[in-house]
Amino acid sequence: MNLPEKYKKPYNSKDVESIVYEKESNSGLFNPDVLINTFPKKYADSKTWTTITPPPNANGRLHAGHALDVTLKDISGRYKRMQGYQVLMLPGSDHAGFETQVVYEKKLEKEGRSRFGMDREKLYKEIYDFTIANKDTVTDEIKRIGASYDWSRDTFTLDDKVVSGVQNTFIKMYEDGLIYRGKRDCNWCSKHQTSLSDVETTNKELVDTFYTFKIGEFNIGTSRPETKFGDKYIVVHPDDKRYEKWLDNDTFEAEWISGPTKFTVIKDESIDMEFGTGAMTITPWHSGVDFLIAKKHGLDMVQVIDEQGKLMDIAGELKGLKAITVGRQKVVEILREKGLIVSEDTAYKHVVPVCYKCETPIEPQLKDQWFVKMESLAEMALQASQDGRINFVSEQYKKVYEYWMKNPLDWNISRQIVWGIQIPAWFKNKGEDNQEFHIGKTKPEGDDWIQDSDTFDTWFSSGQWPVATLGFSDSEDFKRFYPTQLMETGRDLIFKWVPRMVIFGLYLTGEVPFKDIYMHGMVLDAKGQKMSKSKGNVLSPIDLADEYGMDALRMALIVGNAPGNDIPLSVDKVKAYKKFVNKLWNIARFVLENTDESMDGEVDLTNKHIENFKNIKNDISKNIESYQLHLASESLYQYVWHEYADVVLEEIKKDLTDENKKVLRYLFKQILIIAHPFMPFVTEEIWSDFVDVEVNGLLLVQDWE
Repeated sequence: MNLPEKYKKPYNSKDVESIVYEKESNSGLFNPDVLINTFPKKYADSKTWTTITPPPNANGRLHAGHALDVTLKDISGRYKRMQGYQVLMLPGSDHAGFETQVVYEKKLEKEGRSRFGMDREKLYKEIYDFTIANKDTVTDEIKRIGASYDWSRDTFTLDDKVVSGVQNTFIKMYEDGLIYRGKRDCNWCSKHQTSLSDVETTNKELVDTFYTFKIGEFNIGTSRPETKFGDKYIVVHPDDKRYEKWLDNDTFEAEWISGPTKFTVIKDESIDMEFGTGAMTITPWHSGVDFLIAKKHGLDMVQVIDEQGKLMDIAGELKGLKAITVGRQKVVEILREKGLIVSEDTAYKHVVPVCYKCETPIEPQLKDQWFVKMESLAEMALQASQDGRINFVSEQYKKVYEYWMKNPLDWNISRQIVWGIQIPAWFKNKGEDNQEFHIGKTKPEGDDWIQDSDTFDTWFSSGQWPVATLGFSDSEDFKRFYPTQLMETGRDLIFKWVPRMVIFGLYLTGEVPFKDIYMHGMVLDAKGQKMSKSKGNVLSPIDLADEYGMDALRMALIVGNAPGNDIPLSVDKVKAYKKFVNKLWNIARFVLENTDESMDGEVDLTNKHIENFKNIKNDISKNIESYQLHLASESLYQYVWHEYADVVLEEIKKDLTDENKKVLRYLFKQILIIAHPFMPFVTEEIWSDFVDVEVNGLLLVQDWE
């Protein structure tokens, strides 16, 4: 056979990858509708297999974790397509609400501007243009990784159909009594001026001073003296013998920060008698725990710190000071001068919730917000896990998921930002205690209605992703592809995203949105450290692919990477799999030099090498089916390098009979089939030299069996 010219030089991924992807994409075969029309015998009556791809934030370039995410899904999708399933891998991107607005605010800061005071529509338009430009970049980079996604169904969380559907869900949940508006404690970020849900805060260990103050006969411990201006209740446990002489609601007067103050003793079972002195004052406006106590006993709630994190009028001459820094110091000075400090522990370690984007300490605030009642919804999601309707590939994540579903908190879904889906609510007298509101997409009659300026928490919209991308329950796509089969995403989303998708799927459709849940770990640097720009250890998947090829990167990300585990990634590992890609190319050259299409007929399936391959292929199939892709990829590597190249090829070289050549050619074509999901570019390129693609089709749709 005449050897194609390209095999006379080393494999160059840059000459191949874009051409191969364009060929596959232009074929339309990423679209299950085209699959059926093109190959009706194979696909018309087959089952569907669907994965809704997690929408990457449309606010920046991809990182190595995204490359792992895409590769894991693409391997499963390509495998299922070759098996004969109507595969739909539906792509999308997320406006990412608060996260994108934070990114854009940094851009504004560099330009000497601020979002505060900007016209709402102008700011929204600026962020929209910024996001769409980044979305296009993200899409191009996902294609570079080889994602066989149906781009004709590409969805953005701000598409009209998604916005409308998300708002409809809010209205339905309100009508069903699952959403309420109320003044409750919420996590407030004073830097970004918005409330955050519990999953948008992180815990940071700090070393502060723990003070013990004297109030009359009581000693009170706290690490936050700056909040104590409004304190007038002392709470103790009813069974605490130290305070048995005090009755519930007894009062007394004692010297305090601003002078003599009347205090009331409250007895409550929630108090930990073993912590500190067993007595505490409460600051209901600025503590979730204190809020619950105050609400239970009908106590006053006084705001001490404003939304900018500064002390208010109640602080007198300290008004306007930053509460946590200067304000705290001044309060301590006042109490020291009054002789009210009993002790100071300067090595007090404690965990403080902070904003997950800027690490500003969260200042709990009582604010009117929209909340979802989570108890009944979480119970549905818990039951789906316990009865096996959803399956976690890694058992440890099932335990985490079920823990959170057993301990639900009502979910604050309103954000005080411009960027996102606006809440379909209208107010009269907004900001007043007797405000009237209307729920609906259209403005009620009358001129004095103002639309709520808040937007939804991004997880409220992305939580509906499997339902929304398929057009909600009215569409043909929904009827055909829902519920989906696989949800593959990062392990960090076990709290934020996965439970919400299960909840919304069950609530809106009565069915779970997916069967299998694969949580992948983080991609770390070669030393096992988290990649970050500040450390200078970030590996760009696109840069790595430019240097070593995307097939090599895909293999490096998969081999040795068990489900749920973090994986170190080094340049050396990618280099190693570039050698594997080159090995495949060199083997192809040898096979093409020594065989031709006339040898594609029947082959002796009882041949020992073919029998051995059958077992290897069967193991690879089982491991892909169970999402043990690290084992499947390792088997592929070991077979090609150490069995086919070292044994089969060397043995047949010594006796190049026609029958042996048939075995050699047959097995290599089978290798291309089992390698294709893992290394789509080089395998598709080589395949075109072994068959007439116009007649037999792309490797993309060859029969796995």
